[in-house]
Amino acid sequence: MNRPLAEQLRPQSIDGFIGQDHLRGKITALLESPRLPSLLLFGPPGCGKSSLALLLAHAKSGKVLRLSAPEAGLAQIRKLLGDTEILVLDELHRFSKAQQDFFLPLLESGELTMIATTTENPSFCVTRQMLSRLHVFRLSPLSRSELAVLAERAFALGGMEADDETAMFLATIASGDARTLINLVEYAAALPKEKRSAEALRELLPASAVRHDRNGDSHYELASALIKSIRGSDPDAALYYLGCLIEGGEDPRFMCRRLILSAAEDIGLGDPNALSVAVACQQAVEFVGMPEGSIPLAETVVYLATAPKNNATYSALHNVTAEIRKNGVKSVPLHLRNASSRLQKEWGYGSGYLYPHDFPQGWVKQDYLPDGMAGKRFYHPKNIGAEASLTAWWRKKTGNSSR
Repeated sequence: MNRPLAEQLRPQSIDGFIGQDHLRGKITALLESPRLPSLLLFGPPGCGKSSLALLLAHAKSGKVLRLSAPEAGLAQIRKLLGDTEILVLDELHRFSKAQQDFFLPLLESGELTMIATTTENPSFCVTRQMLSRLHVFRLSPLSRSELAVLAERAFALGGMEADDETAMFLATIASGDARTLINLVEYAAALPKEKRSAEALRELLPASAVRHDRNGDSHYELASALIKSIRGSDPDAALYYLGCLIEGGEDPRFMCRRLILSAAEDIGLGDPNALSVAVACQQAVEFVGMPEGSIPLAETVVYLATAPKNNATYSALHNVTAEIRKNGVKSVPLHLRNASSRLQKEWGYGSGYLYPHDFPQGWVKQDYLPDGMAGKRFYHPKNIGAEASLTAWWRKKTGNSSR
């Protein structure tokens, strides 16, 4: 009875596990297989990663060790592993490359099976060597209906009843996060029975608990609507969606990242200052924090929405990427290579290079692209906003007046 509610609700079998219907077939196959492979469960907080990891581990072995990466160093792990067969490791992304490398020979030899969890994109936080030894499962936030079922179970554990409206209300503001839902249930359970209705809870819950429903893709829909409103030069709509994100308790770093990307992608050389404004916004928000950080966020959103839009450089990068993926990376011409040794000079590195500053106006006609690519064009200016004046000198000197 003294166990935390979250632990009491943790499922002991796959039948009691809530959510992740898209993985049910794979989970069943793992449970029926003779040997469990090493896994990485990737998903947002409160989606059931640890519960699923423990369920799989205990179904396959009685020698299971659970550790959290932030709390465990390699020295401690070495001592604890002992005859462990399956290691459940939470928050793998908190381990450094060297710490992750420690497990490689153990996983390679089959001496240890690991079921790791992470909330971070494994492409960026887990080494390639580690990823090659793990089967990655991507988990989704729980739906409102799934969270409502969990809420009903949580109330029942406490010997209390909650009507469907209350369960659905708590499920909605939990935003796909079972851990948040359990905290909300515990808060509601401590209230008198007459104050556990959805209407009463709406007034009594802390403001920070009322968040937008990320499960219904609201988290990404609002961010998408914000960026598209900026791209469409509608400051009123952009401010509205920014307000929805702020009132919903959105991470300000997420909003700043999206604004910085919008400044570079949608405005670009239409107004080069836009990127500086967006970066300054990120610094200001980090410095002053929220809720005051909403002021520079609003200023930046209006600036970006009213700035001229020009995606020429964004398109140019895609053109380059398409060329490389189609024809591969070609060799750098010899005259552009740096001759840092006598042998390289003998090979012709740097031979024939024309130093632009030695010529009038700091420019001289010279080939820079690899052999066979002369005249290839990736960048096509749109002459919107500041781009026309920024490229005027370049057009005149290079004879690219038609671009």
